[in-house]
Amino acid sequence: MSLQEIEIAITKLPADEIKTLADWFTEYQEDLWDKQIEEDAKAGRLDKLINQAKEHIRQRTTSPL
Repeated sequence: MSLQEIEIAITKLPADEIKTLADWFTEYQEDLWDKQIEEDAKAGRLDKLINQAKEHIRQRTTSPL
């Protein structure tokens, strides 16, 4: 099934099913993001950022959110 076919099918859904689909898709994207962050952390791609954050904390140069 192509993306265009999926888009057309979505436009034919009733409003309640579109809401259900939107909720599912949001959760799906969040799961993908979590997996990407986990992979990046395991591969060491976040180490520089983590070390920078630790240094800011050590120097007390952080600001409240």
